[in-house]
Amino acid sequence: MGSLSSADCTRHARRLPQGAAAATKPARGLTAWSTRRAGRRPPPAGSRLLVLLVLAGVWTAAATSQREQAQPVTTTASRRTPARTPVELRAVAAGARPAGRPSSAAVEVRVPPMTAVVRVAPAAQLSRPTPTPTPTPMTRSFTVLASGDVLAHRSVVDRARAYGARSGRSYDFGPMFGAIRPLVSAADLAVCHLETPLSPTGRNLSGYPRFNAPPQLAAAIGAAGYDACSVASNHAMDQGVQGVAGTLAVLDKAGLRHAGTGRSPREARPRLLTVRGVRVALLSYTYGLNGFRLPRGRPWLVNLIRPGRILADARAARRAGSQFTVVFLHWGQEYRSTPTPAQRRLANKLLGDPAVDLIVGHHAHVVQPVRRIHGKWVAFGMGNSVSAQSAACCPAATQDGVLLQVTVVRKAGRFVVGAVGYTPTWVEHPSYRIHPVPQALASGSASPAMLRASLRRTTAAVGRAAHLATRR
Repeated sequence: MGSLSSADCTRHARRLPQGAAAATKPARGLTAWSTRRAGRRPPPAGSRLLVLLVLAGVWTAAATSQREQAQPVTTTASRRTPARTPVELRAVAAGARPAGRPSSAAVEVRVPPMTAVVRVAPAAQLSRPTPTPTPTPMTRSFTVLASGDVLAHRSVVDRARAYGARSGRSYDFGPMFGAIRPLVSAADLAVCHLETPLSPTGRNLSGYPRFNAPPQLAAAIGAAGYDACSVASNHAMDQGVQGVAGTLAVLDKAGLRHAGTGRSPREARPRLLTVRGVRVALLSYTYGLNGFRLPRGRPWLVNLIRPGRILADARAARRAGSQFTVVFLHWGQEYRSTPTPAQRRLANKLLGDPAVDLIVGHHAHVVQPVRRIHGKWVAFGMGNSVSAQSAACCPAATQDGVLLQVTVVRKAGRFVVGAVGYTPTWVEHPSYRIHPVPQALASGSASPAMLRASLRRTTAAVGRAAHLATRR
């Protein structure tokens, strides 16, 4: 910038920004200049020129500061992780960045213009060190709980209506799940297996062979502590395409996530959820649909067991960020406590792939073994969680089930199953209350003889690979 004449100084001084003037108070030059209009004798000309030069310099500095502050400042935003619910479930496409993850891109921050007034902080504040953010501890383990089939037979629904009459509701399935709630809610991730469709309106209810259960069943499952349900089963199409959509709508309303069926191709993609900061994929498939066929052009309505399809989905989930993948399979032969050769072959194939970490099986309605294959785990059959099946129609073992309790640990940079335990359950008739057997034996809340018989059947079926959970 060139030198300024006396006239230029005068013009610039008259256009001084308000902030710059404030910065000069209580300078004597300004006080002398302001007295000129009152008729007092002005100071010598040299002093006036000096004051004008000082004021011109202040104005120039203030104008430059404002021009610089008006420009956007680019900086990296703080990557503070947003608060999350215990479980977040979201659909992801292969290779897509899961929603909610903080971006590492720089963020443009616009700084508002500052006034020329400078406020000096007290020395005590200037000397105080900036607090260091506390780093988020790396998750080392989390727990997964899975349970047997939920079958709303007609007599189960009738009992729920009787419970509802006492509580002022149309149906109340809550008392059936009450005893297992402490165990279910204690898990970081609890997944049920819902085998029957749900009616959004509570109308046109039906039992076997084409189920349609009240929506209050989903509310009771959620209240028991479950976070999600696998829903691919041979009864998934009992109420047709509308039944699939209606069931998922009821689960959504109850706050339960789901896997195995879909209302659209997008919804049928592998699903990821976040458990204590770890991304977990839930995949669900069924061997068939009781003679029903999927409509042409809608193969995504229900996931069918195809080994190639399952592995492709598991690999896509891994690419999308899954750190631990659980496959739920509705398979096997009903009332058979040992796995079929087809179950063994499929388990061997799936667990031999690095994209699959754990298999949980359903459909047999009796408990089947828990085994280790390729260093991973498969629970071939979980029995029944709640149903009307008993020795009156079926094997006595249909009243048995298990709460599978899996501890997942970080090892060598990846998450693997560290321990597998289980709590045997037994469904009391005709109350249809689910009793955790060790706890019920200790409290005397159900028939000791029936509980001991159930315990013997379940421990024999599960085998010695998994450990029997003690009473908690």
